[in-house]
Amino acid sequence: MTTELKTERRGHTLVMTLSGPATRNALSPQVYAAGIETLNMAEANPEVCAVVLTGEGDHFCAGGDLQRLSHNRQHDLPTQGANLEAFHQWIEALRSFPKPILAAVEGVAAGGGVSLALACDLIVASESARFVMAYSKVALSPDGGATWHLARALGRGKALEILWLGEQQSAQQWQALGLVHRLAPAGQTLEQALTMAEQLSQVAPGVLASVKDLVNDSDRPLRAQLDAEKQHFLVNLTRPEAGQAIEQFLQGKRR
Repeated sequence: MTTELKTERRGHTLVMTLSGPATRNALSPQVYAAGIETLNMAEANPEVCAVVLTGEGDHFCAGGDLQRLSHNRQHDLPTQGANLEAFHQWIEALRSFPKPILAAVEGVAAGGGVSLALACDLIVASESARFVMAYSKVALSPDGGATWHLARALGRGKALEILWLGEQQSAQQWQALGLVHRLAPAGQTLEQALTMAEQLSQVAPGVLASVKDLVNDSDRPLRAQLDAEKQHFLVNLTRPEAGQAIEQFLQGKRR
């Protein structure tokens, strides 16, 4: 059965659930389109302060459905490319979304499922979660921005090691590498992610968006980054939230 994307509101957080347990929530074109549409609606809704992406059942996402990929080899390259582009558009939507997005990873995240988690801002993983980029095992190169995210986070050599060898790695190993940001007992990653999302909802929305934008573009020259920081700082300084927060801080200092 084809994986679907389910959505529900949990307080100020929108939960997106990959739902296809029979295939370990393998990715599908229907999910890509639904994911982009959901993010567009969440961005326009001021009551949504954060998004959590998770998988139904015991696993996060097995990546691409190999049976579907095998069938796609019969199509011409433009058709195959269109399917891949749809996935990549969702990856871009996750990266550019101005509100925090957290991945709650239980069980296995593999291939495109890992790329999907890496495109989120923070990863909360089960202590028993496993990450595997096994594209090389089926004579494929990665997609979904995995090469970009891993090379930026880990450097060239470590990224090549992970992507060439395709070895399964634990959540603890990924936490040591700085790729997993919080560990949770098995079965509790969604609740842990929702707790973090609620904490983030207390931060001014403009600040969340500014910090994400600045960090996303932090590979530019220092002078350009300083100029961008100045622009964001001045915009946030003029917002009512800054005036209220500064005054509250000063009143606390006076007591």
